[in-house]
Amino acid sequence: MSLEILTPGLATTVQDRGRFGYYRFGIPQGGAMDQYSAALANRLVGNTRDEAVLECTYLGPKIRVDAETVVAVTGAPVDVLVNGAPVAEYSRVELAPGDELSFGVIKGGAKFFIAAAGGIDVAEVLGSRSTYPIGKMGGFEGRALQAGDVVPVGEPLPESLPRLDEVPEEWRPDFGREVTVRIMLGLYDHKLTEGGLANLTEAEWTLTPVADRMGLRFDGPGAEWKHEEQPFGAGQDPSNITDAGYAVGSIQIPGGTQPIVLHCDAVSGGGYAQAGTVISADMDLFARMAPGTKVRFQAVTMDEALAARAERTARFTRVWS
Repeated sequence: MSLEILTPGLATTVQDRGRFGYYRFGIPQGGAMDQYSAALANRLVGNTRDEAVLECTYLGPKIRVDAETVVAVTGAPVDVLVNGAPVAEYSRVELAPGDELSFGVIKGGAKFFIAAAGGIDVAEVLGSRSTYPIGKMGGFEGRALQAGDVVPVGEPLPESLPRLDEVPEEWRPDFGREVTVRIMLGLYDHKLTEGGLANLTEAEWTLTPVADRMGLRFDGPGAEWKHEEQPFGAGQDPSNITDAGYAVGSIQIPGGTQPIVLHCDAVSGGGYAQAGTVISADMDLFARMAPGTKVRFQAVTMDEALAARAERTARFTRVWS
């Protein structure tokens, strides 16, 4: 079983849960930007959470299948077409040999996901099938898909859970234009002025078009850093430090102007101070934002972050029970 890529879309890559254990060597975790939506797609076609899917950005691909298969599309709202006829998103779709899967214009967010029964069967690299384009690693030849690619699909797995034909409405993620993102302050929030810290955590920010799997830039009132004598080895700007490791979700504010949230393909360290870090439970939200989305960063405590992570785990457990 394989998928023939007739047109590739804007940036369609193979992704799974991610590549863990190598961040300290400078290799990011990668994986689907919206892990929950990817998991829903896998659940619909009878895969486990570990199978790889196709992550589509804004403009989806056109695909022809060469054998009977089951697919599902989840994530950002988009028209799904089989041989030009509409089918439901968030549902199990059976395809016959020669059928063509295509998509309309995305109606919100940035990412949607295509799962096929058996999973995308490219080789694992460092324990993951996820594509890391900057490192030309994983996925299909280490890059986004191109027209003419033939992407292998694995054998369907024995379904250990009751068949799911459609994702219930209450399970589906939201793609609103106003989003609250929870963050934990630090390590360098003390270097912001009082007004800069207030702007970061109380003002409204707007997602710019400068947004990808490495990071997302936000426009707003700015968040000023204190003007202090810089330590030896740091840059001259007060937002510079003498290098540190970056957690996934770190928030940088170069020059005190536009915050940048580092996402799953970001570098693991550098010379910008981190004013805060997005909690793990809210990292999926960035795949559900389109440019122009209004965002507020809400500071929370460690206990609140852990409670949010437990709630997220419970959502996944519900899907896989």
